[in-house]
Amino acid sequence: MNPADPVQRQLEAYNAHDIERFVAQYADDIQVYVSPAVEPVLSGKPAFTAHYAKNRFVLPHLHAQVVNRIVSGDTVVDHEHVTGLQDGVVEAVAVYKVSEGLIRTVWFF
Repeated sequence: MNPADPVQRQLEAYNAHDIERFVAQYADDIQVYVSPAVEPVLSGKPAFTAHYAKNRFVLPHLHAQVVNRIVSGDTVVDHEHVTGLQDGVVEAVAVYKVSEGLIRTVWFF
């Protein structure tokens, strides 16, 4: 299993605004952190799904483009350009920890 596979699938679903396909790539106990927080900002698939359904997939021009991807063991690091969140391009770095074919932890910088 290539840890980049679920990361790529979630990116494609994100860009298609397909919430079901998107959340299918994440573990039930998903934890999401936004630096510099030490506690997760989202915990568990229900909260994760609700957040993306309400705050992301309602944005008609939302799109993420991977500028660079690094895979090291079970960790995938994506440098992304995200449009549709606000005016202009948002530079983002997402670090995904993959286990058993699902994304279990995400850190956003």
